[in-house]
Amino acid sequence: MKAMILAAGLGTRMRPLTDHCPKPLLDVAGEPLIVRHLRRLAAAGFTDVVINTAHLGHLIEQRLGDGAAFGLRIAYSREAAPLETAGGIVNALPLLGDAPFLLLNGDIWCDRDLAGLRTQLPDGDTTLAHLVLVDNPPHHPQGDFLLQDGRVQPRGEHSGLTFSGLSLMHPRLFDGWRSRAGEAFPLREVLLPAMAAGQVSGEHYRGYWLDVGTPARLEELAARLG
Repeated sequence: MKAMILAAGLGTRMRPLTDHCPKPLLDVAGEPLIVRHLRRLAAAGFTDVVINTAHLGHLIEQRLGDGAAFGLRIAYSREAAPLETAGGIVNALPLLGDAPFLLLNGDIWCDRDLAGLRTQLPDGDTTLAHLVLVDNPPHHPQGDFLLQDGRVQPRGEHSGLTFSGLSLMHPRLFDGWRSRAGEAFPLREVLLPAMAAGQVSGEHYRGYWLDVGTPARLEELAARLG
């Protein structure tokens, strides 16, 4: 199974830290955040990782190289301008192949066991995505989706759970979206019709998770991992 790390964002909430450094390379207790992700992926048995890049992407490639230093093979999906989540995935599909892949937002931290997560889209199953959902953080109190009997649904007017940014995806999820290659659009746009078709499963993870989206939360993670 391959993994994809979403690393093409502008990091606007991290400015001025991201004016000259892409957010995935920001230091967390002595090591770039994306390097910590790569080490976890390697420890979980992954060997191939796709990373999409845009803002200062050449610096990411310079730092990570071909992945050999981490026991991995890294392929880069380059974007002239950020394509958002779904747009970035569609752009990277030729590198991801035909099998399910793990998807990881580069600016989150979740201590969910990655090796165990690999089994959540069994062969032959009609499920096309499995989302790891977490309790709502203070900055996102209403959440994103509802979890009912293991299936993920839009939350409507109700409070739900927050999508952690960690998931499994099947490339077939994007079959109807390949014509939009090169466009910027969010993953939610792809997930909602799949949810309506009962094709999205999920879990409520109650362990540690953090959206590393601001300097204060970056410091929080550094204190935890330092």
